[in-house]
Amino acid sequence: MRISELSKITGASARSIRHYEKKNLLSSVRLENDYRVFDESAIRRIRIIQLYLGLGLTTEQIEEILRGEESAPSDYAFCTEMLDLYQEKLDQVNRQLDALGALKDRLEYQIQTMVDKRESKERSQSVG
Repeated sequence: MRISELSKITGASARSIRHYEKKNLLSSVRLENDYRVFDESAIRRIRIIQLYLGLGLTTEQIEEILRGEESAPSDYAFCTEMLDLYQEKLDQVNRQLDALGALKDRLEYQIQTMVDKRESKERSQSVG
């Protein structure tokens, strides 16, 4: 399939697909007219790339993961580098969650303080 079809199916822009190819995350065959042609496996591959990008991995990390998947025997699902990479990413996500939790607590406190002050002001105005 041509790049425009692949783009339509996956939602990835043609520019992104070219970028994935340049970063060795995806491969195509060039026709005589220099058009790129991708096989059906490119759909799954792009979805995997998008998932990993969404998790915050770099294209270099994704290349390493994909290379590891290709070189490992099909019944061998464990890869030390992948485990380390996933653990590092999980640690980063947990730190972000902790920071967001602290921010959430501060915002809830500030909101409740402002609501309490507003209600107190409204009560004093209605009495007076």
